[in-house]
Amino acid sequence: MATVHDVAAFILARCGPLTAMKLQKLCYYSHAWHLVWEERPLFQERIEAWANGPVVRELYNEHRRAFRVEDWPMGNVAHLDLGEQESIDAVLEAYGGISAHDLSELSHREAPWINARKGLPDGARSANPITDAALMEYFDSRTTAPSPHGQGE
Repeated sequence: MATVHDVAAFILARCGPLTAMKLQKLCYYSHAWHLVWEERPLFQERIEAWANGPVVRELYNEHRRAFRVEDWPMGNVAHLDLGEQESIDAVLEAYGGISAHDLSELSHREAPWINARKGLPDGARSANPITDAALMEYFDSRTTAPSPHGQGE
């Protein structure tokens, strides 16, 4: 199975340099939609409901001092199978043109992040998980991103 580092490396190879926040959000949406389309996780690392949206701590630990990320040597694109690559490509097509701030705002309007932060004040630190079950339930009911397998929007 691929790691979040492999996914980050793939995204940066496709998109070029990105802000750290945008890389986080694209990894999050890639994982969420891959769960729906392939019925399996894209990576095993835990997604947490931070104040600025979903974050994978393993990525954050590597980019925390950088605003912009150029490449991701901790990942290996070759670890991604064709289905994983297709899912990420579809997410990049649907979300790649959206700014980091707008992706963060979008995640703040979605049930997985909202429910993981239930009871927390705005801006509070949190390591609460956003579970695969919550992602699958929410994104399976959505039709905002195109399927990489040609199934409708």
